[in-house]
Amino acid sequence: MRSEIPETNTTAWYVVHTKPRQEARALENLQNQGFNCFLPTMQVQKLRNQKVQTITEPMFSRYLFIQLNDQTQNWGPIRSTLGVSKLVSFGPQPAKVPSEFIGFLKDAPTETLERMFAPGDNVQVASGPLQGLDGKYIAHDGESRAFVLVDLLGQPQKLRMAVETLQIT
Repeated sequence: MRSEIPETNTTAWYVVHTKPRQEARALENLQNQGFNCFLPTMQVQKLRNQKVQTITEPMFSRYLFIQLNDQTQNWGPIRSTLGVSKLVSFGPQPAKVPSEFIGFLKDAPTETLERMFAPGDNVQVASGPLQGLDGKYIAHDGESRAFVLVDLLGQPQKLRMAVETLQIT
């Protein structure tokens, strides 16, 4: 990865709009052309092949940031770069992003995890023999199971259920 260009009155951060699901491709191609870019990412849990998996995704879908020199840098190759849709503009003026915001994103912890369910979420069983039963999500239990507090026959019961059978209500 290229070292960051020092912030001056002629350099600024701008927003690049990418093609769908091509943020990493645009980032790589822009960096290969010598541009200083930043793609903030986060870890999220998703249900894939009936298993909860932790994956890394862009924090802002279809967007990344690029540092450009207003006076000496050729911006022409940006829009023809593979994975790039356009440089975000308001009218004829490209959208600048404060360098403090970029600094904040770079300093943010990368281990932030967005879980499918959080403790205390109201959930409903979407399939199986208990379909339609409401409960409260308690905790994650391994790869594909979760603990849910439900009311059965007037008594609170802690059940261990498959995550794919739950939905937030």
